[in-house]
Amino acid sequence: MKRERHTFTAEFKKQMVQLYQNGKTKRAIIDEYDLTPSSLDRWIHQDEISVSF
Repeated sequence: MKRERHTFTAEFKKQMVQLYQNGKTKRAIIDEYDLTPSSLDRWIHQDEISVSF
């Protein structure tokens, strides 16, 4: 089954990274917001190398 592709705003991505940086686990964020692990990892990585969304 193919997941439906979502488009997330830069603001949303920033919020997800912020949740992670504030101590929320990746698993909890992924489950709560129905994200793919690769998306969240990519956003966190982009934030670390300060590439804007």
